[in-house]
Amino acid sequence: MTLSLHDFTALAQDLTSGIGAEDRFQRLLTTIHQRLHCDATALLLFEQQQFVPLALNGLANEVMGRRFTLSDHPRLEAIARAGDVVRFPANSDLADPYDGLIPSHQGKLKVHACIGLPLLVNEHLVGALTIDGFDENQFANYSDDDLRAIAALAAASLHSALLQQDSERSAERPAVSHSVEIIGQSVPMQTLKQEIAVVASSDLNALILGETGTGKELVAQAIHKQSARADKEMVYLNCAALPESVAESELFGHVKGAFTGAISNRKGKFELADGGTLFLDEIGELSLPLQAKLLRVLQYGDLQRVGEDKALKIDVRIIAATNRNLKQEVVDGNFRADLYHRLSVFPLSVPPLSERGDDVALLTDLFLERCRSQLALTQLSISDEAQQRLSQNPWPGNVRELEHCIRRAAVIARAQSSQLGSSSQVIIDPQHLMLEASQAAPVTALPAASTPLPAVTDLKQATDAFQRQQIEYQLNQNHGNWSACARALNLDPGNLHRLAKRLGLK
Repeated sequence: MTLSLHDFTALAQDLTSGIGAEDRFQRLLTTIHQRLHCDATALLLFEQQQFVPLALNGLANEVMGRRFTLSDHPRLEAIARAGDVVRFPANSDLADPYDGLIPSHQGKLKVHACIGLPLLVNEHLVGALTIDGFDENQFANYSDDDLRAIAALAAASLHSALLQQDSERSAERPAVSHSVEIIGQSVPMQTLKQEIAVVASSDLNALILGETGTGKELVAQAIHKQSARADKEMVYLNCAALPESVAESELFGHVKGAFTGAISNRKGKFELADGGTLFLDEIGELSLPLQAKLLRVLQYGDLQRVGEDKALKIDVRIIAATNRNLKQEVVDGNFRADLYHRLSVFPLSVPPLSERGDDVALLTDLFLERCRSQLALTQLSISDEAQQRLSQNPWPGNVRELEHCIRRAAVIARAQSSQLGSSSQVIIDPQHLMLEASQAAPVTALPAASTPLPAVTDLKQATDAFQRQQIEYQLNQNHGNWSACARALNLDPGNLHRLAKRLGLK
């Protein structure tokens, strides 16, 4: 059996119709799905030694959140290196990257037909098309020439979309070597991405607002990478972890002999960010005296190192972030109104995870793929029941809490699978999520002697989990205010931030 002229005409029409690239790609897969009578197809973009899904048909939508690193997926690596049609044997030993990701098939895919088409432009790999069928002989009657023609059409369409994208970007900013990807297809996230594009094209200061764990730093990175300053550095400073005694030196630098211990000249964060971007995280934690000095730099574009009278001219874009209500902080006298107005030229609100709907599933798949790679598993998936639990959870700690939940569940599920004699293919079930424990109130008293303690196989992991739980709880109780959290836990703020960083909370 060969594909007819009518079939190829239909494919070509799909590639020239549609509102945008995403729509055209989806139409292409739908037509391939119908013409080849396949069960699952995926169009993948090749970048930075990994495949990124662009469109799917027959696969769970969560696959859009996955990033397939070639070194972790031998089947996809074989496609990338082949340069021609790849027909995998029905009983191939190479792990299928879509195991557990086809809605009608839980767990490892049984013997099936699988074809990989590398998409080449001028002999350079730009992507791949994968075609799967549950019948092992499903594609036996289609010739390699037919499949090459499909690959050529898909490659041309993908290349055209990439050229258009590059053209639009180059008109606004210089090319950059690394992009920042923000995962999310929900309406609030689409709005945020549009706002990022708008503010990035200007040189205005930006203020990012959002709860703890929503990804404010990622938004700052995206703004910087899409801006005209992308070829310069974005310097990071956590204002909450800044001891008052060295805060001015950290921001503005100092000269030799300015104070005890100043044995040499030292540049501050502003100088290090000259020509680029300075990201001031948790700006609401800055003291009022430091706010006044920061305001002067924003007003006049110069600074003085500690111990030096000479003013230095600087060119720095400020992106600030906070989980506080700065308007209310201004009313309460905790934040300068003039500084607030200087910073909030373009405010962006990062939505909490509870408002992002199906993005929970996309993010879950992203974290599953990361955990699978880190734990050296051939397959790591999640059951429908467990995914439903994740979707229903309120996530007060937002994306960061979801990531920690997936990591913890993956470790627990792997340990359980090892006991059952299967450690390479792991499925996360509801009991592995331990969501009730993560939402529990803090322990205020030790259990009675008669109460049996849960078995602990790794004391350090158990201790870290307990500390993480307490910090997350206090952050939630104090609306993301790290200083208040430190007071509630009777910890030095600097020690709390170091502990939170070690535990993966920052």
